[in-house]
Amino acid sequence: MTIFPLDEGFYSVDSSKKFIPFNPDIHAAKDRPASLFVYVRPFLVQTETDLIVIDTGLGYENEHGELYLHAHIRDAGFSPDDVSLVLMSHLHFDHSGGMVQKSDGRMVLSFPNAEYVIQRGEWEAAYSKPSASYHTDIFDLVQRSGSIRFVEGNGQLNKNIRFEVSGGHTEFHQVFMIEESGETLFFGGDVVPEPEQLIRKFMAKYDFNPRKTMELREAYGKQAAEGNWTCLYYHAKSKPFSKVALTDSGFQILS
Repeated sequence: MTIFPLDEGFYSVDSSKKFIPFNPDIHAAKDRPASLFVYVRPFLVQTETDLIVIDTGLGYENEHGELYLHAHIRDAGFSPDDVSLVLMSHLHFDHSGGMVQKSDGRMVLSFPNAEYVIQRGEWEAAYSKPSASYHTDIFDLVQRSGSIRFVEGNGQLNKNIRFEVSGGHTEFHQVFMIEESGETLFFGGDVVPEPEQLIRKFMAKYDFNPRKTMELREAYGKQAAEGNWTCLYYHAKSKPFSKVALTDSGFQILS
C-alpha cells in the first residue's frame, strides 16, 4: 500500500463553524478569538485493487481554481476519476466538503467513479439534528448521484477494508482499517486526529461524548501498538502518519 497525504492547509474555526485560512507568518492568533486552529489533511491510499480517498476535506480550491485534493492527486500521478472508493469517517464539513466540487457553474461529484462509503446513522443524524457542522446541500447532491454505499454498525467492506462504529466525536463516527500483505493502516478520523492526542489524556468539549473519545484514543492506540499498525492523522500538524509504541510512560510516536 502507498499513502499520499492530501494537505488542504491550516485554518481557524470558531463557533460559526467557518474555516478561515490561517498563516502564522501573516496572521495573529489573538485576531481570531475563541478559535480552534486545525490542519486539514485527507488521504489517498493506493492498494492492489483500489484507489481510496479517506475523508474529503473542505473542498477548497487553490489559486488556479482547482480543488486542493485534485491537484495533490494529480501530483501523485493519478486522476480524480481513478478514485474507486471514498471512505467517510463522519460528515462534519471539514471532512465532507470535498465530496463535491463546482464545475461550469454547477455542483458535481468530486470523484464521479467512486463509491462513497457512509455510516447510515451518521447520515440520518446529519438530517435529524440540524447543525452548522453539517452541510446537507452537499449530501443531497451525493445522494441524487446514486454513488452512496450505506453501511451499518461494524463490518467488512471488502477483503481489505474493515469499518467500525467508534462513536465519540459524533454519535456514529466510524474508523477504518485497511489491510494488505500483512500491513494495516488505521484511520481514526476525529477520534485519533493527531499523534499528540495519543500522548496526553484530555476531554474535548467539541466531541459528542468527550470521555468516550478520550478512552477510545487509548484503546485504539494500544491496538495500533500491539498490531504494528500505521496510523493516519487527519489533523496532524507535521507528522501525517506513524507507527505507535506503548511504553511504561505511555505512547511513543515512532518515525
